[in-house]
Amino acid sequence: MADFQLDRLAWDKQGGLLPAVVQDAETLRVLMLGYMDRGALEATLASRRVTFFSRSKRRLWTKGESSGHFLDLVSLQADCDGDTLLVLARPNGPTCHLGSPSCFPDAPGDFLAELGAVVEQREKERPAGSYTTRLFDAGTRAIAQKVGEEGVETALAAVAQDEAALGDESADLLYHLLVLLRARGLALSDAVAVLRRRHGSG
Repeated sequence: MADFQLDRLAWDKQGGLLPAVVQDAETLRVLMLGYMDRGALEATLASRRVTFFSRSKRRLWTKGESSGHFLDLVSLQADCDGDTLLVLARPNGPTCHLGSPSCFPDAPGDFLAELGAVVEQREKERPAGSYTTRLFDAGTRAIAQKVGEEGVETALAAVAQDEAALGDESADLLYHLLVLLRARGLALSDAVAVLRRRHGSG
């Protein structure tokens, strides 16, 4: 993003301010809407922490400067008219001042990505009594065996049981696959990236 073209943005349309929609880079949930002037955008690009122009305080405001719940910049792009920004960021805690992950209570997101983040946290912290902890403690071979078992059970449910059973077994398979990927240092996004490349080449 070092070559982001600030001069190509439509600063004059809205009095020098551009609306900036912030999404969670992992779950794609919309987190908040803020406004950036040129200084806020430059500060965001330089510090890699999302910074806005506060219309009430009349100054630059880095999200999290009081709470510590910063938004770490992942990527930034302008829309086709150059008058709106889309910011992908990794939140460090809740984004909303009310303590919610998003300022939009029912904003949709990718639940598998959320679950993957929980799995990653379990691997790091290994909380006692957690089934996920037991899986990681058992090792990659045992986790792989469990994925194999769940795959067979999913296939059997597809041919011999009802839709509810197939849904249950599919959920078990996806969960254990997330754990296996994490055990090998991967995430579901890595598998999705392969699918995206294949789709593009097909």
